[in-house]
Amino acid sequence: MTFKYLFITNQPEIARHAEKSGIQRIFVDLERLGKIERQGHLDTVISKHDFEDIGRIKDILQSSEVLVRLNPFNKDSEYEIERSIKYGADIIMLPMCSSSEEIKRFGDLINNKAKFMPLIETKKAIDKVQLISELDCVDELHIGLNDLHLDMGLNFMFELLASDYVLNKTCSIKKPFGVGGIARVNTGLVPGELVMAEQVRMQSSGVILSRAFHQSAKTLEQLKNKIDLKLEVEKLEAIRHKYLSVPPSELGAHHSKLKQIVNGIVKC
Repeated sequence: MTFKYLFITNQPEIARHAEKSGIQRIFVDLERLGKIERQGHLDTVISKHDFEDIGRIKDILQSSEVLVRLNPFNKDSEYEIERSIKYGADIIMLPMCSSSEEIKRFGDLINNKAKFMPLIETKKAIDKVQLISELDCVDELHIGLNDLHLDMGLNFMFELLASDYVLNKTCSIKKPFGVGGIARVNTGLVPGELVMAEQVRMQSSGVILSRAFHQSAKTLEQLKNKIDLKLEVEKLEAIRHKYLSVPPSELGAHHSKLKQIVNGIVKC
């Protein structure tokens, strides 16, 4: 199973550059409903992507998939799904889902016209994650650490990795699942290499490249001036392949280092 890197953008030229740099999924973010209320106090981005961006990006890509995050399930979900599929979405993500019944209803609306990836970012959902993963309509899952840590009243999203909470919840999932986001190697509050060690421990199949990864670049020129995207993805991949072959004790040592860093951040 190929490990997938997800890059959030609505800019076709950035999407094409990301594909050439080894990124397999371009993430168009259409989620609006409730996001300001949940995350308005945090340093997070409320995207301004639109449906037409799906088609513009789909047209420029050669092999990478277009993943589209829609709004939480609402009265307009059928319309949003149909429009996303019309513009070429390969994968549709449902955020803030809370029950297997809701997920099944949403999956029925997709009706196998695209892959379906529920975003597990509430305590109710992660408590039922094995049941959700067994639904026929679900192709993959992604565990969203940002909203999940808020829903659980935690101070820092990586507490969910430091405590092995996510590992324990996902250990019995048989379908592919990704977890959270990641910074570059040797950068970030929690360095990318330590987060990658957790991805390997959890047997995750994908991760989102965070804003910290590309330093919030908004244009292709900014992105190229800030980082060598291909090189940075290759560094992460080299780390991942290395960790796939090390003994559990070495991964445990990396986990202890991550836990120490997280505990230090939480205490500040």
